[in-house]
Amino acid sequence: MMLSYKTRKRLSILVLVVGLPLYILVAVKVVSLFDRPPILVELLVYVVLGFLWMIPLRKVFLGVGKPDPEDDKGGQD
Repeated sequence: MMLSYKTRKRLSILVLVVGLPLYILVAVKVVSLFDRPPILVELLVYVVLGFLWMIPLRKVFLGVGKPDPEDDKGGQD
């Protein structure tokens, strides 16, 4: 199912405003359940987790910053 431009834009805002902070809280909580690893290992874990959330959502964010292709004016006011 293909999402429209407006739906992808709204969904991307929802993900960034609600989903990402929740993901950060869960990631920090999960990492805190283990003994504190060396600082470089901990940094690597957070960097990997920082990119991991984007993989399933990349189709939502593709093209959101560009003008609406379905708009007759081509995004010009």
